[in-house]
Amino acid sequence: MNRVKVLGGLILALLVAASAAMAAETDATADAKKTTVKDKAGAENAGGFTYQPPMRGAPAARIGGGTRGVGDTTLELVVLAPDHTGLTTKEQPTLYWYVSKPVAAHLEVTVINDEAIEPALEQEVATTGHAGIQSLDLAKAGTKLKPGVEYRWFVSVIADPSQRSNDVVASGTIQRITPDSGLQRRIAAADEASLARIYADAGIWYDSIDTLSRMIEKSPNDSALREQRAALLEQVGLQSAADYALGAGH
Repeated sequence: MNRVKVLGGLILALLVAASAAMAAETDATADAKKTTVKDKAGAENAGGFTYQPPMRGAPAARIGGGTRGVGDTTLELVVLAPDHTGLTTKEQPTLYWYVSKPVAAHLEVTVINDEAIEPALEQEVATTGHAGIQSLDLAKAGTKLKPGVEYRWFVSVIADPSQRSNDVVASGTIQRITPDSGLQRRIAAADEASLARIYADAGIWYDSIDTLSRMIEKSPNDSALREQRAALLEQVGLQSAADYALGAGH
């Protein structure tokens, strides 16, 4: 597929998605400001720990979260990312997203770096046939992130390959960091049950959500783990994904 057309289609689709979601995001922001203390306290009590965003002063970076029609259904698509640039310590992290309904159309995951001409990743992903939280392991995709470089990643539902501006698109940003020596020691000494908390406390979003998700895969009936992941999602404004994760445990 012509990469210029793909990127152009993604940008156009993002503009459509951003305008469609703007009102919802504005309302959500206003509501969040009214209930910040209550929500954070509830999330921390339910999950047992709190995500501490990195103090970088970055503008909002997550796009998506509204609903759009695909065929005869209305679909909500969101990336499981904070509304600022999320951090990872991993060269090949796993990216997660949420779809509210089963997707019959094609899914595509794209990772771009503005400093490079070619996308770091452009891959069609098989649909799972059900709603819920889905993922792509960049190790399996053969994609590596360079330290200190900000990448934007997209998940696109391609309803019509000839009209990419009609894609349902959600996106977030990610940056790989090298943890300081103190954090490295904490990570190395921690058991799996403690890692998600350590990453969240350090503001390393992607590693925290990935640690919880992998634990849930191994213990899908563990309600405490589901509550922790739901609480983490709530803290960055991903209420729909949190509600699904808490109720379905996937």
